[in-house]
Amino acid sequence: MYLEQRKNTRFSIGKNAVIIRMPFHTSKAHRQQFVQQLETWTIKQFDERAKLRANFFGKIYKNGDTIKIMGKEYPIHIQLADRKTHFARIKNNEIYITLSQHDQSPFQQKAIKTLLSRTIAGDCLPNIERLVDQWNDQYFQEDIQAIRLKQNQSNWGSCSSNRNLNFSTRLLFAPSDVIDYVIVHELAHLKELNHSAKFWKIVADVMPDYKEKEEWLKENGHLCSF
Repeated sequence: MYLEQRKNTRFSIGKNAVIIRMPFHTSKAHRQQFVQQLETWTIKQFDERAKLRANFFGKIYKNGDTIKIMGKEYPIHIQLADRKTHFARIKNNEIYITLSQHDQSPFQQKAIKTLLSRTIAGDCLPNIERLVDQWNDQYFQEDIQAIRLKQNQSNWGSCSSNRNLNFSTRLLFAPSDVIDYVIVHELAHLKELNHSAKFWKIVADVMPDYKEKEEWLKENGHLCSF
């Protein structure tokens, strides 16, 4: 709550908090009234704006949840143990996570997301490698040094000068045609390591409707996360 030299009251949502700004002269009774209005306003904002809700809260995982990726469902089993580190393993498509009971709850959730990303990446990498090879064999015929899935938040994929193709684990939540587009995009970089007109022509020749996939990522990318 901020009391300022202003004429009206304003609500806003920052990166880590909900903010209310009121004039200095606001009475205590009116302050309480505005706080109640802020609560109603905030709930409405989160209900109507999925992207805002996802950015502000993120996902919360609990024992018994199921995560669905690339058409496969992974039941999640979470337990606490008297150990110093967190640990995860996968067996028969079920993920077993053991958390240190000495870690605080917010940090436990961060650890769960990291463990899920790492574990599922290992399980899905062969499928991504197969898709990359299919598109490469059919349209590009380029040498590839390595294919990796990384817990990357800054982009959907990248291609290095060493001919390594890296894909964000967030991409695993996208529809199959969008995954294909990102693969085509990075394979095109093996021919043109830039975003020139020549590069985009290569992409368009392989996938004429690629702009639809880009639009999907812009509109729904915030939903693709662990």
